[in-house]
Amino acid sequence: RAIDPALGTWEDVEALGHDFRLMFDGVVNHISAESAWFQGFLADHEPYRRYFIVVEGSPDLSRVVRPRTLPLLTRFQTPRGEKAVWTTFSEDQIDLNYENPDVLVEMIDILLLYAARGASFIRLDAIAYLWKKIGTACIHLPQTHRVIQLIRAVFDAAAPHVTLITETNVPHEDNISYFGDGVHEAQLVYNFALPPLVLHTFRSGSAEALSNWAATLHLPSPGVTFFNFLASHDGIGVNPVRTLLPERDVEALIERIHTHGGFASLKNNPDGTQSVYELNISYFDALSNPAGDEPLRLQAARFIAAQAVLFSLAGVPGIYFHSLFGSRGWPEGVRQTGRYRTINREKLALEPFERDLADPSSLRYQVFHACRHLLGHRAASPAFDPYGSQAFIDCGPRVFALLRCAPGGSEDVLCLHNVTAQHQRVHIPLITRPCCDLVSGITFDGGDMIELDPYQVCWLRLNT
Repeated sequence: RAIDPALGTWEDVEALGHDFRLMFDGVVNHISAESAWFQGFLADHEPYRRYFIVVEGSPDLSRVVRPRTLPLLTRFQTPRGEKAVWTTFSEDQIDLNYENPDVLVEMIDILLLYAARGASFIRLDAIAYLWKKIGTACIHLPQTHRVIQLIRAVFDAAAPHVTLITETNVPHEDNISYFGDGVHEAQLVYNFALPPLVLHTFRSGSAEALSNWAATLHLPSPGVTFFNFLASHDGIGVNPVRTLLPERDVEALIERIHTHGGFASLKNNPDGTQSVYELNISYFDALSNPAGDEPLRLQAARFIAAQAVLFSLAGVPGIYFHSLFGSRGWPEGVRQTGRYRTINREKLALEPFERDLADPSSLRYQVFHACRHLLGHRAASPAFDPYGSQAFIDCGPRVFALLRCAPGGSEDVLCLHNVTAQHQRVHIPLITRPCCDLVSGITFDGGDMIELDPYQVCWLRLNT
């Protein structure tokens, strides 16, 4: 409920909300071991005795789906003796007990506080693990969906301007279940399959898997859409594509990350084995080997083409800070913290950062200004409405092509993305009259064969 005084006040947050639509992170599954709530539990104070999940005896927990290799239960000393407490993610992240109605009411009250303080979006962090029932997988349980439905009902009544977004780094079919019926659960769902699929596309030089998957993205109602992203403060999840790509392609992605100086984080499986859970690397380095000798301009073009795929898809694009500015990985951070995820979490010094942004030869300048250019055209075109339609056009496996259409049909834009380092010649039967490329400003005549440079992005407005 409080803002760190070293950072500011709630009034500062509300002031940000005057100029921006704010997303608040609702960390609903767990709470810090340093929190007042858990310290109250450790001291055996009311009402915190039942705020957390204590496991008695030695029940069979083998079916529980684990996103980590750390122990599921962590032991803590209390005045009533040692307690085995449920910790899905780590010993410093203590799961909350939603079987206790007081916890549910308290957490909903906190989310409503966020709405009162200016939230336009509330991100429900790690929501898939919310409800625990021994003897089950403890993920995607019906009770979890009912909690989301309850939160949605409360916000529809008290703060209907707030959009709920679920963060569930799981296989695609499980992920989209959080749309529910399209009316009573989340309005936005993180599109977790997109980051590894786009990485596979540029690694292989083939958009076939990405196009085939994207063509299946049907939504349960006009009131929901995807939150599309390529990178975040976490790694690139592997599980979302294990049913979408052959295992050999998943293994190729893992090998690529090791070759490019990144890491692979493991999770425990119910059968006692371990498997890769996520790839820890900056998205720029995932696409371009830091130890390679490619020209910087080609590396930047590849990265911008990947971002353009993100920007072109139906939904809301989420852009990680380090991606907006073309950050490379920070291996020194991993050595400092011992955590793989730190490689993509460097805190930048302002002066050299600003110096890079003022230097046209720098990577940061090239990436930022190219992204800004694309986003400007995206914002100005109704064809890129988050709830607009999209159709995928077969231009061969080397070009990711889709048609974006504005609601009501006022504008159509054909988006072409060369996913290779070679020139590609593309004939587009849709072009029957002159049309303008929003990116380059060049006009193409109807029936033209379009030649795309390596990693070129071409967004053609078909009706003017």
